[in-house]
Amino acid sequence: MKLKLDENLDARLLSVLRRAGHEAATVRDQGLAGIDDQALYVCCRSEARILVTLDLDFANVLRYPPEASGGIVVFRGPDDLLPTLRILTETLIGALAKAGPGGQLWIVEPGRVRIHESQSSL
Repeated sequence: MKLKLDENLDARLLSVLRRAGHEAATVRDQGLAGIDDQALYVCCRSEARILVTLDLDFANVLRYPPEASGGIVVFRGPDDLLPTLRILTETLIGALAKAGPGGQLWIVEPGRVRIHESQSSL
């Protein structure tokens, strides 16, 4: 799967995702550091990339509708330290082995993934 790591995530997670067979890029590596959230959302949509972030603003489905995107993944852990981020990344990799988040919002917590159901699918 094609993923883009937001600048609030440690770039060392790239190697974990790539070893699992995913095409991963970072906001920083693409020269987009400091990009506005709306512009990042549009960029990920145009590249058909799944946005992976710690930014809770992207969990606002009214502002950033996942249905119009390749998927939005928000990491939620007890902290944002590298060991926790690795656990969250491994949880994401396990979930990606079963399905992709295309058009969905996934909230990834240690050991589980919560999937936001769009109003149109209810």
